[in-house]
Amino acid sequence: MNRKRILGIVVFAFCLALVASLGAYRFLSEKDRIAESAKLQTVGVAVAVVDIPLGTTINSNQIGVSAWPRNLYPKDAFTTAVPVVGRIAMRDFLRGEPIVESKLVPKDKTSGLLSLKVPAGMRAFTVKVNEVVGVGGFIVPDSRVDVVVTTAVSPQRQQEQVSKTFLQNVLVLAAGQVVEQKDNKPVTVNTVTLAVTPDESEKLALASNDGKIQLVMRNFADAQKVETPGSDKGGLLSSMRPKIPSSHKKPVVSKAVVRKRSVQGSPIQVVKASRVVEIIKSGKRSEEFFE
Repeated sequence: MNRKRILGIVVFAFCLALVASLGAYRFLSEKDRIAESAKLQTVGVAVAVVDIPLGTTINSNQIGVSAWPRNLYPKDAFTTAVPVVGRIAMRDFLRGEPIVESKLVPKDKTSGLLSLKVPAGMRAFTVKVNEVVGVGGFIVPDSRVDVVVTTAVSPQRQQEQVSKTFLQNVLVLAAGQVVEQKDNKPVTVNTVTLAVTPDESEKLALASNDGKIQLVMRNFADAQKVETPGSDKGGLLSSMRPKIPSSHKKPVVSKAVVRKRSVQGSPIQVVKASRVVEIIKSGKRSEEFFE
């Protein structure tokens, strides 16, 4: 009896093992089938494995091939990294982003990359600078600056200079050098290229030719524009004069207008008002009368 029971237990265990094996086999087969099906629904796409900035010449270390859903496959993407190596990025690429033809500089255009950085609707305007105007050489691409012009009030009043901030929060596209001829000798001149609107480019051209411009660096995160009245020599000097203490100031005395009528119907006589101003200079007091 015990022998039959043991034999039955062995047979039952064998059956359980067989069922489990068949279940595992079917599960693994189904998993392989799903994986194979998913593989058939994806395609290899060349992607950026690191962030690639605008204007960068792409090398093989920056590109990899990743599986991409076939139904989401970009129409102008690359299936391998070979065609991408050596191309120039016309836009920024983030890590994991597919490399597409529309964001690369055309193969027949390898120069004039500055135009790629000019924002839509803006213009690139290059101005000459020196170490002072260029803020000691600290102005670099992507800096933000204000532009101040110092010029004469009018052609007849050349001695009267006025300074005014007329452009604010301007993007610096490039900073470099150009070679010019001066006294029949080549001279290196520092330049800064700014991104401005068409209206601003006209103002900047006039300011560059008619006066002296100064670049003022500002915090990159500070985009607030501040209205300023400008400054002239009179305002500059008056701001430097010492203020008279309030205890030394005497209120201005004014005489009221007196109207007299002598006889009914006679013309009205008006006495002009006069003002007395007390002036304190070098400890001496004096009075001035004004009508």
